Amino acid sequence: MDGVAPILSLEGISKSYPGVRALDDVSLRLRPGEVLGLIGENGAGKSTLMKVLGGVVAPSAGRIVVGGREWPRLTVPDAQAAGIAFVHQELNLFDNLDVAANVLFGREPLRGGPLRLLDRRAAAARVRPLLARLGADFAPETPLAALSIAQRQLVEIAKALAAEARIIIFDEPTSSLTLSETARLLAVVQELRAAGTAIIYITHRLAEIVDCADRVVCLRDGKLAGTLERGEIGHAAMIRLMIGRELRALYTPPRRAPGPGGLTAEGLVTEAFPQARADLEIRAGEILGLAGLVGAGRTSLARALFGLDPPRGGRVLLDGRPLRLASPRDAVRAGLYLVPEDRKAAGLVLSMPIAENVSLASLHSFARLFLLDRRKEAATAERQVASLRIKAPHVGVVAATLSGGNQQKVVLAKWLSMAPRVILFDEPTRGIDAGAKGEIYALMRALADEGVAILMISSDMEEVIGVSDRIAVMHEGRISGMLDRDLFSEQAVLRLAIGQGEEAAA
Repeated sequence: MDGVAPILSLEGISKSYPGVRALDDVSLRLRPGEVLGLIGENGAGKSTLMKVLGGVVAPSAGRIVVGGREWPRLTVPDAQAAGIAFVHQELNLFDNLDVAANVLFGREPLRGGPLRLLDRRAAAARVRPLLARLGADFAPETPLAALSIAQRQLVEIAKALAAEARIIIFDEPTSSLTLSETARLLAVVQELRAAGTAIIYITHRLAEIVDCADRVVCLRDGKLAGTLERGEIGHAAMIRLMIGRELRALYTPPRRAPGPGGLTAEGLVTEAFPQARADLEIRAGEILGLAGLVGAGRTSLARALFGLDPPRGGRVLLDGRPLRLASPRDAVRAGLYLVPEDRKAAGLVLSMPIAENVSLASLHSFARLFLLDRRKEAATAERQVASLRIKAPHVGVVAATLSGGNQQKVVLAKWLSMAPRVILFDEPTRGIDAGAKGEIYALMRALADEGVAILMISSDMEEVIGVSDRIAVMHEGRISGMLDRDLFSEQAVLRLAIGQGEEAAA
């Protein structure tokens, strides 16, 4: 492939914002039929570089060459006309339209002459083979509102396929996909590669990079940190480029055995599984991993424990005392906090600055004579920013401008500014890079060592096995088994996840 002319060249791309140099003289090339893995920690500059390529952001310096044509900058229509398509981590879809209308938005087949009516039959016929190619289990006529997050991700991918793009950028495309859906996506990537489509593949799941990439480019602090050719691509090599050091083992043993108390659920009945009862004990001073297949009821359990969906039966005890959970306010008063799966929709107010997000759940503690003490609010936020190493020039920065890992840290800062007794982490490192993951794992361990009871819900098997002190596994709304650390294995977790092997785990 060395003799093939690049279809895309980014040369000396720089981008500066007030107080921040997001990109510093970045150059890369992409050839037809090549899968380029783009890696880097949150805040390394990956998103900014892709915004430059998509025409959303104008570079401060450098030039872009696509298919032999030079551009000082691209606009969004320029990028689309040049054959560049994106599959975004954050879904850009319309709930009020069906699948076909979403896939062909802006390119819909029309009928009725000057009436320009949507030809629904032709649209469905055009989209149906794309869905089949992705192994989707829904039809073009299906309303988008009826689809799960994973199914919506497949619709986003079908949009890029429909555009017949020469360059497709996949930005965390598997963040909401199951193992089988991920395998199918990677197969589609290889089919596109064989057809000559050039692909930039961005993910924090390094195993996917190993599986599909021909070459890897790493950004660190807005600069090009290095390149790996196919024979050099491996977990250790990529992590060294990303964080400039070796990443230590995931598991850190607790400083002491779990103490008395913690959170106990007895016969808990959730909205999602009204016929099932869940029994669970999260001991003070431990990290309890909660595993299970997609749809097993893990998030529903967390929502019930936090009072978002009050339990339909059973009871919850904190340090042996019954806990009333009619609303999240009851949970927060008791020191029981939730770090939600979707931090942007449920964990943050994106339009507000860091300081206001940190104080949001405990405004009364920042009030003096019914007025908000902004100095105290800012001082608390500054302490949390320093403690959690949140990358931001100051606490007045709006949360929407932060990287995913730093947004997750702001969610944590909100709760850590209070007095946690129990923290429920729902997919705590989804969409977060290897370095930030290590920081969050260390934070969870430090909290547990201080006596906080930690529940970590995760779909990442490496994370569940590598971080937990014990593992509880859910199957169809109930706890199908518990595993102590000496029994940890993927096979043991998966057996319990499909409702088998309870005797071995008992």
